[in-house]
Amino acid sequence: MNPKELNRRGALRMAGTAALAGAAAGCASTPTAAPAPARRPLAFNDPIWNREVSARLEAFADPKKFVYGSVTGVVTGVRDGEKVRPLMRFEVFSTIRVVRQPDASYQRLCREVVFYRSLETGQLMDEWDNPYTGERVKVVDVANDPYNYVISDFYPQPPSYGGLNKESRPKRPYIRNWHMLDADTVGLESDIHLMYPSAMQPEKWPRESPGKMTRTSEMFRYSIRRADLENAELDNIPYQGVWNRITPWLPWMLMDQAPGHILYAGSMTARQTLDFFPKDVLQRVRERHAKYLVAPEKVEGASLSSLERYALEQTPAAPRNKKP
Repeated sequence: MNPKELNRRGALRMAGTAALAGAAAGCASTPTAAPAPARRPLAFNDPIWNREVSARLEAFADPKKFVYGSVTGVVTGVRDGEKVRPLMRFEVFSTIRVVRQPDASYQRLCREVVFYRSLETGQLMDEWDNPYTGERVKVVDVANDPYNYVISDFYPQPPSYGGLNKESRPKRPYIRNWHMLDADTVGLESDIHLMYPSAMQPEKWPRESPGKMTRTSEMFRYSIRRADLENAELDNIPYQGVWNRITPWLPWMLMDQAPGHILYAGSMTARQTLDFFPKDVLQRVRERHAKYLVAPEKVEGASLSSLERYALEQTPAAPRNKKP
């Protein structure tokens, strides 16, 4: 065989080998693509869409599952004539479940605790030196069990707090305050402002009472990935956000009805595991409030805020100018 024929055959073999290798590589690099998740288009003005995504923001649509709520931030004091004063840090731990009802609404079921942390040492506190009064006081954890409401295609009525708050509002469709933060991120605003008779009237609670009336506000700001909000297959929609609360002086501060109030400002989220909670928070929950590690499965008792619960569970402090 002449050299030209050998070269021709060699070239053909090389070309065939290269083609086979290319075909194999092509098969390896193009696996079967996973099907795209079912899409739930944004429908900000649809009350039923608002109901369904709100339930999945709060917890899992599957009632066998629940989420762990977390807020961490700073408690500040606000008085006329002086700058706002950082007083302590706070840690919120909650467990939240939603259960679908026969009318297609969802019962939200929640337990929550709040612990307070020293600004100076970073330690969870059982006592605190009040810089306004110079008095050392006992710190009282918040332990709200339960704090529930119904998520439906109409706004819920304001909380009654055991009948103290008698405000009612006209029935209106559940169309929440959504807006686009950018092409990929959705924002949600949710606020509540209340004023109602105090559970701690000054005659009985001179040191703890805010006065005849209690004024509180809570302001929530959510940041949600648009892809998560539109994913109809997500049983729970993750978010990050900010929580602020304006409330009277904490009753255990023993402020003797002094003018001023408290402002909480914190970062909030909901978690599917306990992995990212501080170890000392989890230890304190297990030691003091173990049942709060699991969300309620049904409505049990009236929903109260920390102020009404304090009035039920604590006793009035002795006047400051008298010994106990």
